[in-house]
Amino acid sequence: MSFVILQPCCNEASCVDVCPVDCIHPTPDEPEFMRTEMLHIDPQSCIDCGACVEACPVDAIKSEDDLDEQEEPYLDLNKDYFDQHPMESSGLDAPKPLWRKADYSGMRVAIVGSGPAAYYAASELIGLKGVQVNMFERLLTPYGLVRFGVAPDHPSTKGVTDVFRTVERRRNFELHLGVEVGVDITHDELAASHHAVIYAVGASSARRLGVPGEDLPGSHAATEFVGWYNGHPDHAAREFDLSGRRAVVVGNGNVALDVARILLADPDELDRTDIADHALDALRTSDIEEVVVLGRRGVAQAGYTNPEMMALRHLPGVDFLIDLDEVAIDPVTAELLDSPTVDSSLTTKVRVARDVADQAPNGARKRLVLRYLTSPTEIVGTDRVEAVKVVRNRLEPGPDGSVIATPTDETETIDASLVLRAVGYRGVEVPGVPFDESRGTVPNIGGRVTEAGGTEPIAGLYTTGWAKRGPSGVIGTNKKCAIDTVDCLLQDYSGGGLGEPAMREDEFAALLDEKAPDHVDGTGWSAIDAAEKAAGKARKRPRVKFVSLEDMRVVVRGD
Repeated sequence: MSFVILQPCCNEASCVDVCPVDCIHPTPDEPEFMRTEMLHIDPQSCIDCGACVEACPVDAIKSEDDLDEQEEPYLDLNKDYFDQHPMESSGLDAPKPLWRKADYSGMRVAIVGSGPAAYYAASELIGLKGVQVNMFERLLTPYGLVRFGVAPDHPSTKGVTDVFRTVERRRNFELHLGVEVGVDITHDELAASHHAVIYAVGASSARRLGVPGEDLPGSHAATEFVGWYNGHPDHAAREFDLSGRRAVVVGNGNVALDVARILLADPDELDRTDIADHALDALRTSDIEEVVVLGRRGVAQAGYTNPEMMALRHLPGVDFLIDLDEVAIDPVTAELLDSPTVDSSLTTKVRVARDVADQAPNGARKRLVLRYLTSPTEIVGTDRVEAVKVVRNRLEPGPDGSVIATPTDETETIDASLVLRAVGYRGVEVPGVPFDESRGTVPNIGGRVTEAGGTEPIAGLYTTGWAKRGPSGVIGTNKKCAIDTVDCLLQDYSGGGLGEPAMREDEFAALLDEKAPDHVDGTGWSAIDAAEKAAGKARKRPRVKFVSLEDMRVVVRGD
């Protein structure tokens, strides 16, 4: 018997550290780690000790004997990885580098942002002797996309916040909420009061389609819809017309599948989650019966991960449909699948889609339809969205083994009243901090920030997470990313590359009180957190989120 890693896997890799036989891969030291969809347990090497179960922050690991029917495909998903990647030593026993053993007494580091990348960076720093970490977040609640991006019906994934709470309890960590760098305080003020500043500000805006009609009423960025149903204060007041029968989601990454699933989910099931009340009320009266998800390239190049796709196969009351023609094996895909180096996740992606296509419709009232090789060319409507014009694509081999989707002459019009554009996130510039406009990231070399287009690091300025590498990977991917950035910072400090702050700690505290007098500390966040959980307990939900900043401040003040 062995243990099996399941859909909620966040790649955080705590399980890797506790495995006594090194049977969980890829490890953070392996090149596949930053690209893999999830971690995997080798069934041939697992000794059934269960250490990984206790270490997993999101309850993603089960004994194979305890798997239900929906979870059994993960047996093959774990096994297939090791068929392609035979186990080798991970090098986890390598000694820590010298800069990890140094005394950092008096060093102050500011972290801007409070998502996973920010907390993983803080976790690496607070364990070192003498380091003081100050975290700054413009909202009154921390955790970034874990709170505002993870779908409410994926509660296990949000369990990673338990790891972050251990950081908050450390005496050398301070949380400053309601402080927007570039507005309340400047980057220069932050840099003048700390030895180093790490920007972990994520990617909060949405990429555009660039087609006519994109700004018609009824056409929205999926990021807005996700923020709306997750109770993000910036999006809580938005309205989405759910009175039509069909919605079209453009893009087929995990965000696209999330919004499609929420649109079709049973509201009574969602009522057991932490979905925002205003969204739950709207979904109860929704007339949406069909969601069509459009992917520009073929099934092998789909942006979603296999666990997210597999979860769609068991939506109650929903017909999940893929036309067999949509997943036909074209020459380009056939060549990919025949390659001896093809990744097991790709072959699984094709197999799962073809399995869905082979299934007969179950006659449910609601339908989820996945379309591949289909791109929008125009969003049509007079005063609001009425339809989406699309073109059929064909795949052609591109340079360096890439695959290009080329439009054909085959076109179609899909009637729809709602369009959600899920074609990727994009970073937003922080005043006073370099920004790469073309990539939507903070320009950097390995986490050391440079001027846009430059190669010379700016002393004391660092970045991690999506701001560093773009919107890629899952929650746990940010841990390895943060470790790499922190190592750069520690090397620079140990080598004398970071000067002493011009401003004393007490001087900065006074400045912060003056410029952001209503900022909230960790104690205030604990009060907000407790109030949300108490409201949720009364309704048998994990929590009932505040969406009003003033309501949160009332709780903090104890009014």
